[in-house]
Amino acid sequence: MLQPKSFLYEQNADGIATITLNRPERLNALTFAVYRELTETFAALRAEAAVRVVVVTGAGRGFCSGGDVHDIIGELFSRNPEELLEFTRLTCELVRNIRALPKPVIASLNGTTAGAGACIALAADLRIASEEAKIAFLFVKVGLSGADMGAAYLLPRVVGLAKATELLYTGDFISAREAERIGLYNRVVSAADLAATTHELALRLAQGPGFALAKTKELLDREADMTLDAALACEAQAQAICMQHPDYREAYEAFINKRKPKFE
Repeated sequence: MLQPKSFLYEQNADGIATITLNRPERLNALTFAVYRELTETFAALRAEAAVRVVVVTGAGRGFCSGGDVHDIIGELFSRNPEELLEFTRLTCELVRNIRALPKPVIASLNGTTAGAGACIALAADLRIASEEAKIAFLFVKVGLSGADMGAAYLLPRVVGLAKATELLYTGDFISAREAERIGLYNRVVSAADLAATTHELALRLAQGPGFALAKTKELLDREADMTLDAALACEAQAQAICMQHPDYREAYEAFINKRKPKFE
């Protein structure tokens, strides 16, 4: 089992791995160490066969407030252009590894979600939030481009170009209910219900056909820039591959025998 040092990691018998950002006194602001280890962890999770679903959440009253003002933002002023690019590439590599992981990733947003924290949530496949989980892509408020960590690519695909432009131009916070209304959050629940609601969805996905879910995630990403004809050709090939997987036979046998399927 993975044993990261800069955040909490738990893996249970149901195939659910939970990453908990654990700097509650700083609203789980990211440090260089957290960035590196998150990036490495999501890469390593590809080979963790026992993990079928990954949940990312935060300790305390925040999910993640972005890069730490002192440990990252202040320190970056002493770096030369090449070193700055090295850092920004690392932040983008984290998003790349989340998207490349062939397993569902659920962001369980327990509170304030801002900056890089908003981008981590955006990179997840699904977002379940508490009513306290306001969110902001606040990069322009600190003189940076709103196009950070894939936000200008992913956000329009989730909420549409007009709303994404507004959120990235203003950097303003929106409430959890507003985020749900525009489709950024899949579901908003009370703080008391967040953990149970997240676990229920994670368990459902963990018990599902992992190979088919991996293919679905892969094609959702690959088809974003395809023509319809290219997408149809890609889906035909993917579906034919899935039909050769044991899970397809298992689903059929379960239906015929009126039992719950047991997927690999």
